[in-house]
Amino acid sequence: MRQKSILENKISSYEKLELSFTDIVELIEIAENESEDQMLIEAEKELAGLASHIKTLEIECLFSGEADSNDCFLEIHAGAGGTESHDWALMLFRMYLRFAERHKFKTEIVNELDGEEAGIKSATIRMSGINSYGWLKTESGVHRLVRMSPFNAAGKRQTSFASVWVYPQVDDTIEIEINDKDLRIDTYRASGAGGQHVNKTDSAVRITHLPTGIVVASQNDRSQHKNKAEAFSMLRSRLYEMQLSQRQAEIDAANASKTDNGWGHQIRSYVLQPYQMVKDMRSDYETSDTTGVLDGKIDEFIMATLAKLVVKDS
Repeated sequence: MRQKSILENKISSYEKLELSFTDIVELIEIAENESEDQMLIEAEKELAGLASHIKTLEIECLFSGEADSNDCFLEIHAGAGGTESHDWALMLFRMYLRFAERHKFKTEIVNELDGEEAGIKSATIRMSGINSYGWLKTESGVHRLVRMSPFNAAGKRQTSFASVWVYPQVDDTIEIEINDKDLRIDTYRASGAGGQHVNKTDSAVRITHLPTGIVVASQNDRSQHKNKAEAFSMLRSRLYEMQLSQRQAEIDAANASKTDNGWGHQIRSYVLQPYQMVKDMRSDYETSDTTGVLDGKIDEFIMATLAKLVVKDS
């Protein structure tokens, strides 16, 4: 049913695109024949909107991966650096929530661990929407921030790191074998957002998959049973993502991006001082609109990276 819905949406989008193009052409012809400057200006605005729509459809054509149409989980982990890194992780957290809002993705904060003074140590967001994994899969890796830290009394420029890990959510139709003996399940009191009731009971659940070292956690619900089910869903998704990576012979690079929050594995640099620039190390795409990027405008970065991957694989 999901695949059918995706195909129907694609067909509908192309039909609307064709209709809009025809309407704009007719509007331009009328404006030119009747010398209507205001009508011509309106047609130009509609043409600009059409170009933006075409660009969106263009990137969706790049979503050819096995799990690109799936929902996904996005994890953020602060690197070394204390409060500054925790604040950077929170900035990324907000950036991805704004991105999801712009794309009309439904979001759910599955797990969140606050920093001691500010920011977050880690967080997991579930992104639900067509092609959410396709859109976000290239965000996995280490993100580097350079700025004058508000937490540094000397006002010195500081570099911080945070890692992002994106993996597709899998449904029950995909078989993932998990042995109970390979699991360690811990319960604990939730922290961060969730309300007072959540913090009074050991409702949060953490599952460690011993053979791979994968750790997932859920504290979103006041029910331990529901949190356990959510954590199992995340674990199945992580193991599925690992299988996909192995088939593509990329698992070593993927794991390195997750575990090493350092210079060698960064995918993007965000410089706020002494100048403003965000640059992707894979595609070389860059922009000075740091405010826009941190407000979720990362589509151009994603498109550039996806396009480069298509060229590489062809």
